Amino acid sequence: MRQPLDRIALISDVHGNLTALEAVLDDIDARGITRIFNLGDYVGKGPRGREVIDLCRERCEVNILGNWDDSLPDPERTFDTPSGAFAWWLAQLSQGQGEWLRALPFSHDFLMSGRRVRLFHASSDSVHHRVRFDHDEAEFLSMFANTPATGDGPEPTVVGYGDTHDSYYEVDRARRTLFNTGSVGNSMDDPTPVYVILEGAYGSDAEAPFSIQFVRVPYDVDAELAVAREMGMPEYAGYESEIRNGIYRGEMHEPGGPAYHRRPRDGMLSPSQG
Repeated sequence: MRQPLDRIALISDVHGNLTALEAVLDDIDARGITRIFNLGDYVGKGPRGREVIDLCRERCEVNILGNWDDSLPDPERTFDTPSGAFAWWLAQLSQGQGEWLRALPFSHDFLMSGRRVRLFHASSDSVHHRVRFDHDEAEFLSMFANTPATGDGPEPTVVGYGDTHDSYYEVDRARRTLFNTGSVGNSMDDPTPVYVILEGAYGSDAEAPFSIQFVRVPYDVDAELAVAREMGMPEYAGYESEIRNGIYRGEMHEPGGPAYHRRPRDGMLSPSQG
């Protein structure tokens, strides 16, 4: 008789949204999943980065570096918004949390059901290089490459990442599998928090059933926004646009709303071009 398969919950891009994180963790617990891997971006955008870090350090077996985790506490960072939001988010962190964030590993590799799985935040070469779901073949293949950031070793056959707040799943004829976890605390388009469950034989190089499941978990958005208001968080309107409507703050004032996010095919006009 086959042994029961193992399950790992993958979360990413909590971005200081403690209310969403707690709802997702409750769902993970209800499913009896005890192994949680975090793909980064604990802080920024939302008001409670300190509490999110504390909870993730307690609950997550693996914690990976994200672009906000690298840049927000960077002592050489000079960039801020006119509202001073970066300084505000940084001030919410406890002593030593910034150093903990910047020291997180870039990636995490393991075997599952005979597949070599690699997790990182944004791309194979940098937490600051973004690969969106609407990419070309060269970008797809680059996600499976070894780089100075990932280190040497067998190249992965399965890659999971976060960063874009836009979940998807893709395979090619060589059985390479690329997926994006989406975002727990700042999901775009559908603003409902989303995470991933990997199921298979953990640590095994033998072929076995393997699955990737996306789970969306509703939560109390109004409660989260009330906390942001009470704390006097800068850029509240942008935060509300993102977590209530799934509209990125940079597009919230676009005439007619944000555009469809897939690039037009070569030789075809988008509706705005026709």
